[in-house]
Amino acid sequence: MGRLEMLKEHLAEYPNDAFGRYGLAMEYANSGDNDAALAEFAHLLKDNPDYTAGYFMAAQTLAKMGRVNEAREMLTRGVASAERTNNAHAKSEMEGMLAEIS
Repeated sequence: MGRLEMLKEHLAEYPNDAFGRYGLAMEYANSGDNDAALAEFAHLLKDNPDYTAGYFMAAQTLAKMGRVNEAREMLTRGVASAERTNNAHAKSEMEGMLAEIS
């Protein structure tokens, strides 16, 4: 069984597992299935609005697809999440990417 199938099976049993949801989104992103990745990031962030890494990786996926305005919005939301969770490193990374794509 491949990694994608294992993650899907795990989430079928534990649908609220944020780490598993993030892993599935990343697996889709790494395989080039950007639409599926974005759907999983959206699900993750709806249920876990302070899963800060999700914003950054969703923004990278959007930027890769040429959806720069949406990437900016995702980064802005991610910076707010990083501030709420006192994650200075993530905040700095997202502000850096925001400056690059602006």
